Amino acid sequence: MKSSARRAALTALKTWRSKTLFADSIVSRLFGETNLTAQDRAFTLELFYGVLRNLTLLDFWVSFLRSSRVEADLRDILRLGLYQLFLLETSDHAAVYETVELAKKKHRSLINGILRSASRRKDELAKEAEAQPIEIRTSHPNFLVARWERNFGTAATEILCAWNNKPPPLYARINSLRIDRDAFLRDSPGSRPLAGRAQFVELHSLQTPALAGGHCYIQDPSTAVPCELLDPKPDEKILDACAAPGGKTSYIAQLMQNRGAIVACDRDPQRIEVLQENLARLGVEIARTFPCDWTRQHVAEAIASLGPFDRILIDAPCSNTGAIRRRVDVRWRLTPADFQRMQRRQIEIARAIFPLLKTGGVLVYSTCSLEPEENKEVVRHLLTNMPILRLEEEKLSLPFRDHFDGAFAAKFIKTG
Repeated sequence: MKSSARRAALTALKTWRSKTLFADSIVSRLFGETNLTAQDRAFTLELFYGVLRNLTLLDFWVSFLRSSRVEADLRDILRLGLYQLFLLETSDHAAVYETVELAKKKHRSLINGILRSASRRKDELAKEAEAQPIEIRTSHPNFLVARWERNFGTAATEILCAWNNKPPPLYARINSLRIDRDAFLRDSPGSRPLAGRAQFVELHSLQTPALAGGHCYIQDPSTAVPCELLDPKPDEKILDACAAPGGKTSYIAQLMQNRGAIVACDRDPQRIEVLQENLARLGVEIARTFPCDWTRQHVAEAIASLGPFDRILIDAPCSNTGAIRRRVDVRWRLTPADFQRMQRRQIEIARAIFPLLKTGGVLVYSTCSLEPEENKEVVRHLLTNMPILRLEEEKLSLPFRDHFDGAFAAKFIKTG
């Protein structure tokens, strides 16, 4: 029943507000603890993610409808109700009645009154919203909007913010280690090939048998850019330094035709488990996995003894500002100080890994960030402080230009 989904979404919102957990972790935990149907899970996600995408706008409407303070638990309920009324376009009766039922009895008349007022004043509230600045209309923090306007201009920022609020298409990479492209397209008639991206398709729904069988992997096409810049060859030795959950590692193995050796590392033992499960399902036979925090320890002998490597991919931890469409609450977890903090960590990782690359070898540094501190400035630092690196190529995917997630990649050669 949809009422169960609404209650689950309210639980998720309260958890998100009170704990420092990301939305996807909350959803995974919630779904593991409840017996929601597939339909209710989908509706829960729609409500929870929809509210997070539109948080500032919903709160603007709450303040417009009630000038006095609204306590946090009631605000969450109102957010759900207003999202259904204005953005999901649920019937007014269902949106109001079902949302009121979420409140304690002593608060139901208040919730009912505010939502019925919102229903009557829809046109007025919509016009008021349209007159607000971009950070309210599109629910983005002021500091992000300001920096994007500086870096990309106002028009591009408008498009980017609107892009971030759209539910993302479902893209998948066809895994030729398990199935060839023609067979996949024949067996998955609901998939649409992407122009210029032969290995990628858009799915209309989750292809559970294909995913379980390792025939495809859910992945945005922008994530292929660093792997293709790396250009791994069969029989080479490759280090994937920040590998979990394994999408890029498995694509590297695919490009290598499952011949050679891949060392795949990640700092989190739990993520290593996910990495191992994904690689096994996808038929990757040439990878060895190791837990490794490049910022906190000397390179383990078990890893160093397998080098030097022909090619190294550093898909560095980053702010994820290029993937906000998929990571709906990243915008609310970031602070202005995070970009310099991430840069320091990215440089630290690169410096620790660099000695493992052979002379003449290829190093690809990549992020899913749009921010110069994590991209161009890291490249400039590496070239200044590691003069035997030569920059070969840079690629930047911008959502408002390229219509996929944002991503950056730089290819270096170690000259010796």
